[in-house]
Amino acid sequence: MRKIYFLLPLLMIISSGLYAQIENPVKWSYAAKKMNQQEAVVFIKATIDENWHIYSINQKPGGPLKTSLVFIPSTGYQLEGKLREPTPHTVHDEVFDMEVSYFEKSVVFQQKVKLNTGQAVVKGKIKYMVCNEEKCVTPDDVDFSIPVK
Repeated sequence: MRKIYFLLPLLMIISSGLYAQIENPVKWSYAAKKMNQQEAVVFIKATIDENWHIYSINQKPGGPLKTSLVFIPSTGYQLEGKLREPTPHTVHDEVFDMEVSYFEKSVVFQQKVKLNTGQAVVKGKIKYMVCNEEKCVTPDDVDFSIPVK
C-alpha cells in the first residue's frame, strides 16, 4: 500500500509536466549573402512541422494573423524594396469564409538591404500564426539578429 501512495504523486508530477509542454511547430533560421560592398540579401527561413502551416505576409485582413517581419532601424543599413516571399498556397477557408494564403513545410522570406558601412547586423521581430486542421498556436514574437559581413 505504501508503494501506491508513493507512486501516485510521482505519476501526477510527470503527467502534469507532459501536459504543460508548449507546442512549437515552427523553427526559424537566418542567413545573409552580400551581393557587393553596398548590397546584401537577408534570408529568414521558417521550417514548419508536418501538417502545420503559417500564413503569408500578404494575407488579407479579416482572416488569420498574417506573418509580419519588423526590421529595427539602424545606421548600418537601410531596407531596399519590399520583403519578398515565394508564391503561397491559396484556398478558400470555410472557418474564415475567405481566401487564405499559407506555407507548408518551409518558406524563405528575403529582404534586400543597402549597407552603409560595408557590414551590419540586421535585427528585428517576427510575428506569425501557425495552424493545423484542428487548432492554431500563437507564439510570442521571435527576435532575430543576422550579421552581414
